[in-house]
Parts: sequence; structure tokens; C-alpha cells
Amino acid sequence: MTDRVQFPVQGMTCASCVAHVKKALSAVPGVKGAEVNLATGRATVNLGEDVPLPSLVQAVRAAGYEVPTDTATLTSGGMTCAACAMHVEKALAGVPGVVAVNVNLATEKATVTFVPTVATLADFRKAVAEAGYEVLEIPVAGAAIPVEDEAERKMRVSRFRMRVAWALTVPIILWMVPEMIWGIMWPSHLVFHLGMILLALPVLWVGRQTYRSGVTAALHGYPNMDTLISLGTGVSFLTGPASFFFPVANYAGVAAMIMAFHLTGRHVEETAKGRASQAIRKLLELGAKTARILRDGVELEVPVDAVQVGDIMIVRPGEKIPTDGVVVEGESAVDESMATGESMPVNKHPDDEVIGATVNQGGLLKVRATRVGKDTFLAQVIRLVEEAQGSKVPIQEFADRVTGVFVPIVLGIALLTLLLWIVAPGLMRPLVEAGAFLPWVNPNLGALTLAIISTVAVLVIACPCALGLATPTALMVGSGMGAEHGILIRSGEAIQTLKDVRVIVLDKTGTLTKGRPEVTDVVPADGVAAEDLLRSAASAEQGSEHPLGKAVVARAEADGLPLREPQDFQALRGMGVVATVNGTRVLVGSRRLMDEHGVDPAPLEGTLRRLEDEAKTAMLVAADGRLLGVLAVADTLKDDAVLAVQELHRMGLRTVMLTGDNRRTAEAVARRLGIDEVRAEVLPDGKVAEVRRLQEQFGWVAFVGDGINDAPALKQANVGIALGTGTDIAIEAGDVTLVRGDLTGVVRAVRLSRAAFRRIQQNLFWAFFYNVVMIPLAVIGWMHPLLAEAAMATSSLSVVTNSLLLRRTRVR
Repeated sequence: MTDRVQFPVQGMTCASCVAHVKKALSAVPGVKGAEVNLATGRATVNLGEDVPLPSLVQAVRAAGYEVPTDTATLTSGGMTCAACAMHVEKALAGVPGVVAVNVNLATEKATVTFVPTVATLADFRKAVAEAGYEVLEIPVAGAAIPVEDEAERKMRVSRFRMRVAWALTVPIILWMVPEMIWGIMWPSHLVFHLGMILLALPVLWVGRQTYRSGVTAALHGYPNMDTLISLGTGVSFLTGPASFFFPVANYAGVAAMIMAFHLTGRHVEETAKGRASQAIRKLLELGAKTARILRDGVELEVPVDAVQVGDIMIVRPGEKIPTDGVVVEGESAVDESMATGESMPVNKHPDDEVIGATVNQGGLLKVRATRVGKDTFLAQVIRLVEEAQGSKVPIQEFADRVTGVFVPIVLGIALLTLLLWIVAPGLMRPLVEAGAFLPWVNPNLGALTLAIISTVAVLVIACPCALGLATPTALMVGSGMGAEHGILIRSGEAIQTLKDVRVIVLDKTGTLTKGRPEVTDVVPADGVAAEDLLRSAASAEQGSEHPLGKAVVARAEADGLPLREPQDFQALRGMGVVATVNGTRVLVGSRRLMDEHGVDPAPLEGTLRRLEDEAKTAMLVAADGRLLGVLAVADTLKDDAVLAVQELHRMGLRTVMLTGDNRRTAEAVARRLGIDEVRAEVLPDGKVAEVRRLQEQFGWVAFVGDGINDAPALKQANVGIALGTGTDIAIEAGDVTLVRGDLTGVVRAVRLSRAAFRRIQQNLFWAFFYNVVMIPLAVIGWMHPLLAEAAMATSSLSVVTNSLLLRRTRVR
């Protein structure tokens, strides 16, 4: 941290704001002084000691203002284990201007939140390079995808190294068999020992990347997994030349075998990680590469990144829609499964929105581009999935603390093991003799040889990689699965929190209901046809701007009824409308409207009460003083609302409906859905208080809302679940965003979070269990170095494989 730091502050409007911000900054421990400039909108802080920037940012935000930050996602090359990730994370965190940083070993990505006027991408590159690693370029949505992506390249290189290593190691094994079984060193002791050394050298050369990584990490003061392997194979190989001068067995051939096993484990791990991270690549591949646009009446084919907002795109049947837009001409069915997970095509007409990368299945469409590049729906989804994959789960914090000191502790245990065998062989040998029932344990070997075997076994069996991969791989698979099912998860914390939620709070309008009124009942009076009732009402309502009136007109048009133009139209506030239709005076509205125009509503009073008890708005219709009947309009329930509530109950969750409607209407809706509890007549600004009360009463709460009107409640809840449809969706609004806008998405999200968290718990358990059990066995000489290396590789593979099994989970 520098002695003086300057950063922008947003939200200040007067001198009082300046004083408030200055006071907040001055109160941060370690700050010597602070100056805030209203004209420039910047704060300058003098630091007396090392004060982390996040504490300054937090102080400004706590005061009610904002420090603008950017988030960059970098790909870091050269990381091979959890200790590497910790090292890179620490290096980036040390860059002045960095607010938060998270490095994910599985994706090899670093997510950095920083103040852009203080830190730059060049600073991050420099910090990572000084730590002994490098920053690689990463593809962005809409950019051309390389012929071979980084994951495929790593798999290809690791496969080549593994094959070469085994091609040279197999002859070593075959040559060692006569010596192991019959004690014969063919053709002579000298040739055998020299042969082991000469054949092992090229295998270790193939694994030189391991030595480079291990030595670099050690020189920077952060030893890693490769440091352990380098020491283990190095010590084993040196026993070869040493055997000519000291009473020690030649383990040069074993060094080659350890390296071959290690490179095999690396290849299997890279392959599994590649499969786990395929979600991002799949999303990138979805985007169209080119677009046909109209320029000056001429159709041109251009790269998709050349499309500008306002361009008219021509999309033929079978083609992908290049970018987000609005249909200006044509009708077609569009496959939106890539965005929503819904397999049924959606019909599109002029003025309908379409999502980039979805597939036009039917007719020719002309689409006006509304979003391009990083602003498109697909780009936002990719960014959100990357953020989720780069985030951490709270349960991982303990694993991170262990990983940070793991390698130094193992080095200490290895050194202690060596000293115990050299200084107190009498104490250690009985332990080896107790394991003589194992075919690879030979208690008759010399003390120095047993010391080396045990020390090397400790070095190569320890596995921080399993701890480092336990959470990220499960998050990668889980967030990718979520995207495929129209569930966008913002962070790993949301996964852990959602599985612990006890109450699901559902906003009524737009969440449980469709958010728009529809005619639900057409009840004609005696002697009146239903078509005549609806036609008369709809003709009169054509002049109305009220949502209820529009719903009546929409129903008549949907039924194909011919309507007449209204004359002398009057909208009477709180009562209804009056108009002349084809010479007939038509009334549509309340009892009061009928009373004032001398029409007795009594004959239909029973019908009115029944419909109102069902939480519907009932409207009387009369023509020339005669009652024609009743129309009922309601904000109808979503098709899957009842099923979703039932599923949430089966999962042991309590459901609460929050609405501004009167209690009678709210309870009628709740009865139809089977909702446990109703909080009615809640004003928009009262939703936060209700969520807080539910948290005090039941514990963790999830709030489900439309993501636009319910933003404060979504933030107050432990997990905010935002519903939306298409490109209008407020992706930033919630911790979880449901693209399709249906309520069964809530059920899928809870199932996915529970399944993903189970995998994380299993992974962490096995990673800890493996190290706790295996390292002591290596110390007492019960683990041969070859078995130790095989076990280490298997532990990492088991964690990644267990995460991949998450894909078999049924979330629908």
C-alpha cells in the first residue's frame, strides 16, 4: 500500500457530503488524514501505516456513497496447485488499488475488483510476472474462438509428456524386474546402476516444467505441490550416483517412475478440468460469427463484431440471430433453449424482442440490433458464469487457510521424518517391521535407505491439489449446469446459502401471477349470448387506456369478434366507462356506475360476490338500461405456480406471499396456490421490513421477485432470486437469476444448490481424509514412493471426477 492514495467518490452533492465522507475516511484505523474535493469528486488519503484499500472503500460505502470499481478476469499461466493459486492471489492483492481478488485453480482465472484510477491491467500483469507466473489473453463473447483453446492445448501437451515419460519408464521397470524378484542385476552391478541413472534422466527432462514451477515457487518463498515433487524425485535420483560412494540403494529408476505417475496424474487432471470448464466454451461457441445486414438497401455479410446498434439484420430460417434486437418485419418460431432451457420454440412477431445466438426456425426475419458486444444477453451470461466459477464458497475458507501453510508443514514433516530415521532408527524400525505384511515394505533395508524412502514418500504423497480443486470444480460444473437450465448463479456463496434457506418469500404480481390482467369469466344474463356481452363491452372499452379495459378488448380480439368504434366515450374515475356503440348506450363498470344510470345490479349480485371471493375484478355490463351480464378480470396465476409451490413444500420449505393487495384478494390467491402464509397490504417500501421480520422469525430467507421493482427486498434477503424474460431481464438484480421467468426455476435452483453443495462437502471430506491418513503412513515407512505418487494423483482425480458426477443430478 502506498503512503498516499487517491480515488473517486460518487454521490456527493454538497459540502455536507464532503464532510461526511471525510469523517468516515478519517475514522479508519491507520489513516493520518483525508481530504475530499467536491469539484473533482475525489478523495485523497494520507496513510500512516499499511491500510488496506478495501477498508477505505467500505468506509465510504458505509457512509452512503460509492467508490466506482471495475472487475477484470485474467487467465494466469503456470499455476499447478493450490499453493500457486494462493501465491498469485497474494501478489495481485498487493497491487495498490485492488479491492478484492480471487484466484481459481480449476479455471486458472483471477477475478480482480479494483479502482480503475488507481490500478491498471498492466499493474496486474507485472505483479503476476514478478510472482513467477504469467497473464494470458482470454476470449470474450463475440470474439473469434481460437482453433485450439487453452484447455485443449494443455490436454495435448500433457498427453505428449505422459506418453514420452512412460515410453522411457517401461524399459526401467522391465530391467528392474529380475533384480526385484531374483536379486539379479543384469548384466552387472555397474551397468545396472548406470543404466537406471541414464534412463531416468530423459524422463526427468520431460517433467522439467514441474522442476521449473517448483523451484520458482520456492525462490519466491511460496513452495507448492511441484516443489514437493521436485524434492521427492530429485532426492530419489541422487541416490543413484550416491550409491557408488555410500551404503544406500539406487532409487534413480524410482524417480523416473514417480515422475511418470505424476505426469499421468497431471494429464488426467487437465482432461477432467477441461471437461468441467466446458460450460464457458459452449457459451462462446453459441454466438454467431457473421451477420447479414442492410446498408443503403444493400445486403452485406459482415463479422458479428461489426454490427452496430440500429443495424437491420436479415435472419433466414435455420440461421442464428447475430445479436439482441427487435423484430421489425416477418414472423417466425425461434428456438431460445440456449437462453432459457425451454425446448419449445417461441413465436415472434414485429415488435417482439429476440436474443442473440438463438436460432430462427421458420420464416425470414428482419431484426433491428439493440445490443452488441459486451452488452448482449449472451455476453452478460458468460460474464456471470465466469464470476460464479471464480468465486468462493464460505465453507472453503478453512480449506484455503490450510492450503496456505500446507506445503511448508509437509516440508517440515519430511525433514522431521529424515532426522528421526537418522538420529533414532531404533525408534522407527519397529514401526516398519509392523508393516512387513505389506509386500512393498522391506524392514531389512539399511537405515539410510529407509530414511530416504520414507522422506520421499512424505514429499510425494501430500496433496494440496485435492484441497484446491474440491470447491472450484464443483462450482464450475454447477454454474455451467445452471446456465444450461436458465439458472444464472452469481456466486458460490449463493449456492451455499440457498441450500440452507428455510423460507421462500414470493412477490405476487409478476412472480406468482403473469403480471397482466386477463378476462377469466364471461357470465351473460338470461337471454343474452356470451358473444354479444363480450362484443358490446369490448367495443365500448376500445377508447379506454385502463389495463382492465385493454384486457377486455384483447379477449374479444383473441376470440375473433368484430368490434365497432365507440362514440361519446367517457371514462369515469373509480366507476368504469360509458360509450355509445352502434346507437346503443353501453355501460361497463361497478355497481355504483349502474346505480347512477338507473340500472339495478341486484339480479347478478350473487355472481358478483362469487367472482370477487375468487380475487377477481367483476365488471357489470349494461346496454340501454338492460343488464347484459358480468365480465371478470384478474391477474391470472402462472401455469406452473401451483406445481412450484407444491414442490417447494415437498422440499421442506415454508412459502410466504408478499403483496400490496387487500387481504381478501391475497388470501383467495394463497388458497388456490396452497401458500403457507400471506403478508398483505404491504407497500413497496415495506417489503424490506417484512423480509427482515421473516429472517428474525425463521432464519435464512430467499426472496423471489421480478428483479426490477423488488431490488431492495432482493438485497435484504439472504438469497435474492430475480425472475425475468428475455433481454429485459435484470441480470444484476439477484444472487440467482431465472432467465425463463417461471416459478419451477426456483425449485430447480434449490435442487441444484443442494446437489452442488453436497459435492463440495464430499470433495473437502475426501481431500482432508486422504492427507490426514496417508501422510502418517508415509512417515512410518509403510508407503513406497511409487504408491505414494499414485495415491496422490488418484486423490486429485477423485475430487474432479466427483464434481463431474454432478452433471448426472436431476434438477428439473
